Amino acid sequence: MQKKLRTPDGDVVFYMEGKMHNWDGPAFIPKGDKKKAEYYIYGVRYSKEDWEAAKRDWTGLPWYKNPGIIERF
Repeated sequence: MQKKLRTPDGDVVFYMEGKMHNWDGPAFIPKGDKKKAEYYIYGVRYSKEDWEAAKRDWTGLPWYKNPGIIERF
């Protein structure tokens, strides 16, 4: 589960399992300044362009909707 942390000096951090992570936007916003925002996925820093490409390439199909699975329950 993703959590949001606000530090006393105004930094905003999104994290999951102890690593900075956010699929919805920047994971670190220093002092609330979105121009200096940093993008992380599972603790790995990305540029904004690379983060957008990773989000675009992400396949959200769950295993049970995969057409390659023939077995039925």
